[in-house]
Amino acid sequence: MRETSIIIEPSVIEFQKIGDEETGYISVAQYDDTMPFEIKRVFWVYDTPPYLERGNHAHKQLTEVVVAVNGTAEIELENQLGKKYTFRLSDRNKGLIVPNMHWVKVRLQAGAMLLCLCSHEFNEKDYIREYKEFKKL
Repeated sequence: MRETSIIIEPSVIEFQKIGDEETGYISVAQYDDTMPFEIKRVFWVYDTPPYLERGNHAHKQLTEVVVAVNGTAEIELENQLGKKYTFRLSDRNKGLIVPNMHWVKVRLQAGAMLLCLCSHEFNEKDYIREYKEFKKL
């Protein structure tokens, strides 16, 4: 098994868009093609009230790619040096690589759904849930 690539900077990746307006489209996330890691866990976030902010955590090891499969998501990231990034996702064939050790804040517009493809299985010990702790590491 190949080791997961080390990703330092968040970036947007584009998945191939196969199809046309008459028949619809399909996009594929495949390791070694578009995905920078093997997918170990998949989850989706939906029915979040627009006034709530999701995330508010970082991961020690986990890297993920997030895709707004419906609606629009605004994602703010901050690295340990304080560099901040803001991304607005609404294209179903584009995903945001969220590297480990980045503080994440997510806001979803009404009706939005965010699909998350993860490099690791769930492990509570991988989470950093306190911002002050994140800044100390």
